Amino acid sequence: MAMTDDGTRSTFLGEVKSAVTPHASLLVLGVLGLMIAFITSYTGAFHHPEPTRVPLGVVAPAQVRGQLVNKLDRLPGTPLDPRAVLSERAARQRIADRTLDGALIVDPRGSTDRLLVAGGGGASLSQTVELVVRSAEKAEHRTVRTIDVRPAAPGDGRSLSSFYLVVGWCVGGYLCAAILAISAGARPSNGHRAVIRLAALAVYALAAGLAGAIIVGPVLGALPGTFFGLWGLGALTVFAVGATTLACQALLGILGIGLAILLIVILGNPSAGGAYPYPLLPPFWRAIGPALPPGAGTWAARSLAYFRGNAVTGPLLVLSAWAVGGALLTLALSVLRRKDEADGTDEKERPHPAGA
Repeated sequence: MAMTDDGTRSTFLGEVKSAVTPHASLLVLGVLGLMIAFITSYTGAFHHPEPTRVPLGVVAPAQVRGQLVNKLDRLPGTPLDPRAVLSERAARQRIADRTLDGALIVDPRGSTDRLLVAGGGGASLSQTVELVVRSAEKAEHRTVRTIDVRPAAPGDGRSLSSFYLVVGWCVGGYLCAAILAISAGARPSNGHRAVIRLAALAVYALAAGLAGAIIVGPVLGALPGTFFGLWGLGALTVFAVGATTLACQALLGILGIGLAILLIVILGNPSAGGAYPYPLLPPFWRAIGPALPPGAGTWAARSLAYFRGNAVTGPLLVLSAWAVGGALLTLALSVLRRKDEADGTDEKERPHPAGA
């Protein structure tokens, strides 16, 4: 037995209760739950990537175009979503617009066709499309030559730099928000403090966006594209994640950090389309990915780097919604909590009738 501070003896069970409080036990159980969810989410999303309805353009003579589209559409497992395209130029434009992930250009005078892919949109996706089309062509006693019309930069291995950049921004966003919130209590005590924290987060977001753009651009040469576009995207991503984290903490206190990790890390990262773009993910992850900050940020970063900024409106609106929604919810909860505390103080200070 050990001695307590007042000189009495304590039991082993008493020592355990003293070392691990009930509150700490609940937090540890919460961490265990997050760990299990982390393993489940990443394994569930990545353990068996399989193409589903990958948009593929088909350029072929009119007399065989419809038949070829139907054959590709009926492949086992429906890996492709073939669409007839009138010309190679139109197919290249639709790949640049990110409405197609590839295009099969049929040579009517020979037996070797061409497959246009966009490696900058994800190496795993372009390689999968190549394997599926090559197998289908082999069944028709034809061969195919693959041409990457939007290749990844030499410093961007497997087109993953965009994903890792956005993951870094997201981590920075929720860590900054967590530090701002717990430095003086997990819940903002009033609207003024919430405004100050959001302003500090905005300044940090600008610095974090700039740092990320410098690292992947001038320093490492990992991503091409517009420097200022990536800077702006980084600032918006960091602020969106940070504001969401502050809102979670205003709602749940320190447990809000766990909710933010659930949204951004456990649900957001596996569904972001980084290692495996959306057509290779299971239905659940493919559905939620574009609506979460990591997925919206990754799509936008790849568009800025390799597709001249095409198809970024939707992802930027998603990030803006998280940023504005998180900021407004943080302010609203802070003001309401302050009002509730003031009402409670007034009730305590109000004189009670005699004998009450």
